[in-house]
Amino acid sequence: MTPLPPSIPRHDPDRPSPDALLAVARREEGRRGHLKIFLGAAPGVGKTYEMLTVGHARLKAGVDVVVGVVETHGRAETEALVEGFTVVARRAVAYHGTVLEEMDLDALLARQPALALVDELAHTNAPGSRHPKRYQDVEELLDAGIDVYTTLNIQHVESLNDVVAQITRIRVRETVPDGILDRADDIEVVDLNPDDLIQRLRDGKVYVKGNAARALKHYFSRGNLTALRELALRRTADRVDDELLSHMRANAIAGPWGAGERVLVCISEDPRSAGLVRHAKRLADRLHAPWTAVTVEGPRGLSLDEAARDRIADTLRLADRLGGDAVTLPGGRRVADDILAYARSTNVNHIILGKAERSALFELLNGSVVHDIIRRSGNISVHVIAGEAAKADPVPAKTVATAVDARPVEILPYSVGLLGTAAALGVALLVEPYLGVENADLILLTAIVAVAVRLGLGPSLLAVVAASLAYNFFFLPPVYTLTIADPTNIAAFLLFTVVAVVVSNLASRSRREAMVSQGRARATERLYGFSRKLAGCGTLDDVLWATSAQIAAMLRVRVVLLLPENGTVSVRAGFPPEDTLDAADLGAAKWAFDNERPAGRGADTLPGAKRLFLPMRTGRGIIGVIGLDADGTGPILSPENRRLFDALADMAALAIERVRLVEDLDRAERAAETDRLRQALLTSISHDLRTPLSAILGAATTLRDLDDALARESKTDLLDTIVSESERLNRFIVNLLDMTRLEAGAVAASLTLQDVGETVDTALRRLGPILAGHAVALDLPAGLPALRLDPVLFEQVLVNLLDNAAKYAPEGSTVTVRGRVEPGRVRLQILDEGDGLPEADVERVFDKFYRVRKSDSVRAGTGLGLAIARGFVEAMGGTLTAGNRPDRLGAVFTILLPVPPAGHALAEPAA
Repeated sequence: MTPLPPSIPRHDPDRPSPDALLAVARREEGRRGHLKIFLGAAPGVGKTYEMLTVGHARLKAGVDVVVGVVETHGRAETEALVEGFTVVARRAVAYHGTVLEEMDLDALLARQPALALVDELAHTNAPGSRHPKRYQDVEELLDAGIDVYTTLNIQHVESLNDVVAQITRIRVRETVPDGILDRADDIEVVDLNPDDLIQRLRDGKVYVKGNAARALKHYFSRGNLTALRELALRRTADRVDDELLSHMRANAIAGPWGAGERVLVCISEDPRSAGLVRHAKRLADRLHAPWTAVTVEGPRGLSLDEAARDRIADTLRLADRLGGDAVTLPGGRRVADDILAYARSTNVNHIILGKAERSALFELLNGSVVHDIIRRSGNISVHVIAGEAAKADPVPAKTVATAVDARPVEILPYSVGLLGTAAALGVALLVEPYLGVENADLILLTAIVAVAVRLGLGPSLLAVVAASLAYNFFFLPPVYTLTIADPTNIAAFLLFTVVAVVVSNLASRSRREAMVSQGRARATERLYGFSRKLAGCGTLDDVLWATSAQIAAMLRVRVVLLLPENGTVSVRAGFPPEDTLDAADLGAAKWAFDNERPAGRGADTLPGAKRLFLPMRTGRGIIGVIGLDADGTGPILSPENRRLFDALADMAALAIERVRLVEDLDRAERAAETDRLRQALLTSISHDLRTPLSAILGAATTLRDLDDALARESKTDLLDTIVSESERLNRFIVNLLDMTRLEAGAVAASLTLQDVGETVDTALRRLGPILAGHAVALDLPAGLPALRLDPVLFEQVLVNLLDNAAKYAPEGSTVTVRGRVEPGRVRLQILDEGDGLPEADVERVFDKFYRVRKSDSVRAGTGLGLAIARGFVEAMGGTLTAGNRPDRLGAVFTILLPVPPAGHALAEPAA
């Protein structure tokens, strides 16, 4: 069952469309730049050449035109056109040992030209750029109020990607969303005959000779180029057609305009409607025109049986399968007016109707839709087709029987209508001596209106007959007979009967319209509630269970949801819960998933299954199958329920896709982070293990081989090298172990009162060799209070911070350790005189394995020291932050630790 589109809201064709006026206002908004796309069928047709030519014309007109990026591909004529423009220098990006040149977006925004020329809209930017795609750069330029001219090949349009791959057997990876073309203010097709393009390719004006021969053999065949050319022209024609419709709606211009052909076929419950749809398909193919099948859903639909509603739904699905649009219009007073209003608003110039087979009396009383449309169609051509009933698509006998049995004639409403009329007659007889006959008939009319409003047209017509006879029998002389003696009373009787029929008809129609409106309001409210429920679901299981429960509650069916798994489909949720399906149901579900068509009970394929299986689709394809089951032998879903199910299934499919995209994004981020950490760890290990080990191995080997030949001072130097490099290696291993403890939550701070000055002195003596090339300044006041610290952890924090300062500050500079007492806490700072921290790295320096990029002279490190320092400080109840010195260049790391209350008892070791 192909999903049916939602009903189209009614719009007065004599008034401008609000949506069209809003679109015009957005295009004319001065704050956003205008976008013009030069669209081509293939490379080499001259898009860039045409863009530069138009740009020169704008430049001569006094417009400030700047070249953001233009790819000349070595073509001399294109390079010559670049001369005369201001060209923004490209930005160099290092990538895998090579340097790539990209458009400098920031420079272009700072330049603020009136018009920017940006070639190759579908280009993918180098990693590290602000936007991954060039079209996103263009959107930022447009948001900044800069007009943009750009180029694009038709094969890069996202919606045409599969079509192009089918034609050329080459999958284009760089695509742009269709919304970019829809938002463009102007699209100019740069067209070139395929033979001329092939000749240009042979002449070397598109690719170099070697690439040209290969392109001619594969991509640039005459058939491929002709097909791509048609795609480009058709896509542009669709855009122009949309612009024409928008212009007509914005200016309330009555259609149709003969700029293009559009076909509209009107369908109803008539069995011949399927034949009308096929005729519309053939006519549209001959005219190369789009076509639409439309039905009007009004109060009359409430009186249709299930078989008639099924025929309408099946006909709409047939139109969708044949490539047309299926539209359901909310009905008003007159069906012809609704159809003509829709036809004029969509610029339809061909309407196909079925030939009516109703009697002349019926058309006299109820009117004729066919005659009304022909009479008021204006410039629209109307085709009246006799049609034939679709013999291949009969309604099954069991369906008809079920539909008839499901709607038996109810006696109660008619009985209630007669009782209401009798009660009104009794009241009229009581008040007639006091108010007169003229008020008695008003009482009877009131009863007729009440019956029509509450019970419908049938009981109200019976009430009209009963009230007319009662009015004649009890109130018109001679009373208590059906004879009317006075001719004037005959006119009164007839007038009463006519007024009663008209009033009952109007009241019953208002009742039907109110019932339709209430039904739509209830369905809309349920859909809104379901959408809110789905928005609150964060996992796939939540979405599946919410979907199955909602469908079961709203459609009164049993539901199972199946998703693909290991090459088949398996049950993931159901209401009521059910974990297994029999072989027939599983086969039908698998077939429905593989073929993206309904299967199972009531479908054309595998009808012996217990359930009906319907595919769930999104714009990216099928994502699962929903199985429905209900008691009884008739259709599981009525036409109204089919449309409701389609809406529920579409919402559920989008929610499932959203959850999966979030999960995929999380997995990708975790994988990228894992890969980054792995690479950083390998880099750190390869350097911080290899370098000290190489020094130790070299010194030890020298001592072993040249022990007798070395002087005592040389041996001492070699031993010092072994000791210092061993300490360096030990620090690296300690950092790795500390980080492992932190991530495992195994760091326990044993807090005791400690003198901060003593711990600082111990850390400085431990780092004496590392700080030997720097001056160390201590600025610790004598009154620093004792703090509750873990001496081992706090000493390691100071060692890591001082080691970091020594690495990133030049030789001979000063490293300062400063302490201050503040209310309730102590501030301890480590200040260096290096280059400071980039603003973007102030917080990132505490990430694992992250190091600020510096010159080659800076000693390498693991990138773990600062992360470990912050973890240890937080374990002791303090905070560690990074920043830049306000007085000069240099970084400052600040430790804030709480001062314990006076007489505070020492606590047990805290995790």
